[in-house]
Amino acid sequence: MIDIGINLLHSQFDDDRHTVLDRARDAGVHAAVLTATDLASAEACQRFIELYSQKQGPALYTTAGVHPHDAASAPADLAERLEVLAAHPAVVAIGEAGLDYHRNFSPREVQRNVFDIQARLAERLQKTLFVHDRDSNGEVLDILQAAGNTPSQVIVHCFTGDAAMLDAYLQAGYWVGITGWVCDRRRGASLRDIVTRIPLERLLIETDAPFLLPHNVPKDIAHPPRGRRNEPAYLPYVVEQLATLYEVAPDVLASQTAANARQAFALNG
Repeated sequence: MIDIGINLLHSQFDDDRHTVLDRARDAGVHAAVLTATDLASAEACQRFIELYSQKQGPALYTTAGVHPHDAASAPADLAERLEVLAAHPAVVAIGEAGLDYHRNFSPREVQRNVFDIQARLAERLQKTLFVHDRDSNGEVLDILQAAGNTPSQVIVHCFTGDAAMLDAYLQAGYWVGITGWVCDRRRGASLRDIVTRIPLERLLIETDAPFLLPHNVPKDIAHPPRGRRNEPAYLPYVVEQLATLYEVAPDVLASQTAANARQAFALNG
């Protein structure tokens, strides 16, 4: 399995980050992509990967970009600084970038501008774009199409939208990432109804850890005990739920999504 999105440097992992990766390896996670949310976190992810490279754990990669929540703090020379960060060998995507009109932590116009800069940079560098879309009402798709992003290099991360939005992304030719949201007994019901519209050949899986703990994770194996923290070792529970919905064996779904991730991020291993 390949976890295409984990927030590994989140403070919830400060006490056991390496152990978390050991458990991921033991659970069958072969590789993982760390999610950067601003320039500082992108640099920190790169440093961590450099130090971790000799460990016997999952192969680690990272994104480099500015999340819409942090768009207001993006520097004026964002494109130039991101281009430097993107040259690091561990960087396999620009992002997490996009629009979030649910929380609006940054003004919408600023979000749009910062996202457009990153979309155009990803297209110019021919890098994968790791996209966040929450309640943008189609504006994310408009910006992507205006920027001319190559469809095979766009990943819509942590999809939780409706059927119309899913169909629009699929028609555009993008990859779609699914998290433990699909396992949520209440909030995930509408996603379970539509997720199999995604062809298996376009499906990606992720934990978005430490967030979105799958509801089918047994309470007695949670780390820390009785906690709600998600981690990449729980990716098999996302696979289990999706395999049931797609009516395929879990190992078939795991293998296909891993192959998809290698293609989407142009991974070597």
